[in-house]
Amino acid sequence: MKSLNLLSVLVLGSLLFTACTQKESETETNTVQLSSDVMTAEDQNEITSEQIIQGLKEGNERYVNNDLTPVDYQSQVKATANGQFPEAIILSCVDSRVPVEHVFDKGVGDIFVARVAGNFVNEDMLGSAEFATAVAGSKVIVIMGHESCGAVKAAIDGVEMGNITAMLDKIEPAIEMTENYNGEQSTSNNDYVTEVVNNNVRHTIAEMRENSPIIAELERNGDVVIAGAFYDLDTGKVTFLDQ
Repeated sequence: MKSLNLLSVLVLGSLLFTACTQKESETETNTVQLSSDVMTAEDQNEITSEQIIQGLKEGNERYVNNDLTPVDYQSQVKATANGQFPEAIILSCVDSRVPVEHVFDKGVGDIFVARVAGNFVNEDMLGSAEFATAVAGSKVIVIMGHESCGAVKAAIDGVEMGNITAMLDKIEPAIEMTENYNGEQSTSNNDYVTEVVNNNVRHTIAEMRENSPIIAELERNGDVVIAGAFYDLDTGKVTFLDQ
């Protein structure tokens, strides 16, 4: 009988300990502060392009360190339902391994995101960027390529397949820009591919300036800054390029 009572006490103690531990865990979870902040017209008007780029860099650092801001998405959804005032537009590749908003630790309404394989610009992308800046007030445009870009590799290899062929033609100028690369010029050379990726970013920026008088004027007036960037698939780090 004494053994049975002792066993009962041990079982009861274990249950109480587990319950307390779970309760503490739930309490800790419930005390996490979720950010419900969103960009307002006043925020967008006051922030500078330099502050925006610095904020993107700091957000990426949090992403790399697995320290993203806890966000109350539903609050942000409701707060932005009647208007948006994004600080920047990011033109990225469609690659599924580049989750743009997370990469910069941004929430609902913070940034525009435009995506196309190879992150080039055409009439549609230019129109989207013009809307983001001239109409919606964004002050920064980031063209972001990434490591081991499949579109760039396909362009290097001269892939021909349906509409992909015409798409890859947009990347061909970046390959020509890299013709003096000192080393093996093939997709088996990651350093070469990276150089083409970065030149593709630079070419895209040049195309944007040439083919969008609206954006070119905004940049000349200091109302918009255009920046190039490179995303590392291995680390998640974004490096901003010198054009």
